[in-house]
Amino acid sequence: MAGTLIVALDLDTRGEAESLIARLGDSVDFYKIGYQLFYGGDGLNLGKALLAAGKRVFFDLKLLDIDNTIEKGVGAIAKTGATMLTVHAYPKTMRVAAKAAAGSGLSVLGVTVLTSMDDGDLAEAGYSRDAAGLVALRAQQALDAGIGGLVCSAAEAEMVRGIVGTKLSIVTPGIRPAGSAVGDQKRVRGPAAAIAAGATHLVVGRPITAAADPMEAARGILAEMAGGTRFA
Repeated sequence: MAGTLIVALDLDTRGEAESLIARLGDSVDFYKIGYQLFYGGDGLNLGKALLAAGKRVFFDLKLLDIDNTIEKGVGAIAKTGATMLTVHAYPKTMRVAAKAAAGSGLSVLGVTVLTSMDDGDLAEAGYSRDAAGLVALRAQQALDAGIGGLVCSAAEAEMVRGIVGTKLSIVTPGIRPAGSAVGDQKRVRGPAAAIAAGATHLVVGRPITAAADPMEAARGILAEMAGGTRFA
């Protein structure tokens, strides 16, 4: 198989999201709900409705807090039936999240380095490692913590796959098909390249949500993904 496409519902309102979902029809069955929609557009309830309709949902909340709060928050999301949830890839946070999700169908993903950041941004933030070095560290820590996968740039996917083997999902945002604008992303790859590098799930937002024909755009990306077949 050529991996899984996740469409990012980075929209302001539930109505906008539902309109897009209707336009995509059966071409997409996996959606990401992040801050914008979760907090401002009834995203939690939309996610529950999608799950009830047989779709898969990825709540991209990037949780980071004290252990008790992480445990309760992850447990609450697990009860919704969601497929994926992000936490920051700090060792302690990942261990607590893995424990909270145990026995549910929720896969916890550790966010390594955002695809909008490069080595200069990390240096400014006080990190002594470059992006690749920090992603490698977080990948081993995620494997040790027992979570379900990692979020990283496709530029690091092959390296991460070498560290975690076939046990963890590798979810890659910053995907830009041929001819798409890079926008505010810095470490980007095309769909086929991401799959060939070892990604299992590709998160795509604006190239689909801003397209004149979102279904056609999604199908085009799925076709590009098929050209990079590596992991299911």
